[in-house]
Amino acid sequence: MNNQTRLAIVAALALLGSKAASPGADLNLPDPLTALDGTRITSARQWQTLRRGEILELFRTHVYGRAPVGRPESLRFSVTDLQPAAMDGRAKRKLVEIHYAGAGGAGVIRLVLFTPREARNPAPCFLLINNRGPENIDPDRKVKSPFWPAELIIGRGYAAAAFMNSDVALDTRESFQSGVHTVFGTATNRKPDTWGTIAAWAWGASRVMDYLETDKDIDAKRVAVVGHSRGGKTALWAGAEDERFGMVVSNDSGCTGAAITRGKRGERIQDINRAFPYWFCENYKKYNGREEDLPLDQHMLLALSAPRLLYVASASEDTWADPTSEFSAAVHASPVYRLFGDEGLGTSSFPEPESPIHRGRIAYHLRTGKHNLTEYDWSRYLDFAAKHGW
Repeated sequence: MNNQTRLAIVAALALLGSKAASPGADLNLPDPLTALDGTRITSARQWQTLRRGEILELFRTHVYGRAPVGRPESLRFSVTDLQPAAMDGRAKRKLVEIHYAGAGGAGVIRLVLFTPREARNPAPCFLLINNRGPENIDPDRKVKSPFWPAELIIGRGYAAAAFMNSDVALDTRESFQSGVHTVFGTATNRKPDTWGTIAAWAWGASRVMDYLETDKDIDAKRVAVVGHSRGGKTALWAGAEDERFGMVVSNDSGCTGAAITRGKRGERIQDINRAFPYWFCENYKKYNGREEDLPLDQHMLLALSAPRLLYVASASEDTWADPTSEFSAAVHASPVYRLFGDEGLGTSSFPEPESPIHRGRIAYHLRTGKHNLTEYDWSRYLDFAAKHGW
């Protein structure tokens, strides 16, 4: 590490302030283990039958909105291309179209899938929700982006899958006039809790999961959903709504992703609603500048992944996302994991960069650098999966 990089890290962590030493202190966070009627949640059974559903409803009502449909009856899959010896013979490549239809028309999600030829069969899978350009998930591998290092994933014995979030709905202010919003009739006459586009993209990840369950090359019990930034918010909500995902990975997801809302530095609710008014339901705008009035916070979103594997990652210079607020959410989600007899994060001490925490079923690392998804991040996600027998 050169001096310039070291100084940048020191400056960034100094800006983050004392929360690094005491994440979540004095924030008056809602308790994930106290039900709406005051019942104290003391067992995994109570969590699954009572509290988990309550928290899902709170997020549907106040933040992400309510999906109008689950798996459509019209859903169908077609493998449009099969290359049995991709990546110099190390992988099989499939291009899959996932078709859906509703009263407002039809749509298709295009999945790129590589499975290892010489490793376990069926293979665990890492599914990326791609919120960047299609060149980042180039199926021909003429462009090999560190944003989705498919060769690295395959080399570790895992399947590598990815789809474009724009196949589900556009990431623009015209989003509600596109994709699933028009197909399922939520483009107009929107209610205060009608789904926003983050929830729509998460719905798309579940439709990909529907396909993966049918693919004999995939171990559908071990599929990780992965996202960066807005994709990380999406991955967390996908994992909350769909318990088929065995691992949930949030990379630099920040505000309304992994970061605790109360006391957060950098981007806040008012900022995100003004910049991206289509990401969330209309009710969320009531909390612009009123974070303390929310009946929930993001540690409760992370807790919805329990007892499955959960990974939260940050970058040292990404003060807009606020690494200590992301770390704080992982700390405060841990009591829910303990209901299942599992260790959550296993510490409340904020780590140095490149010092990943892989003690329990919640993992965390702080990477040196800026807001991005890199091979370093992917390598740590693969390490964590391998530690848990994937």
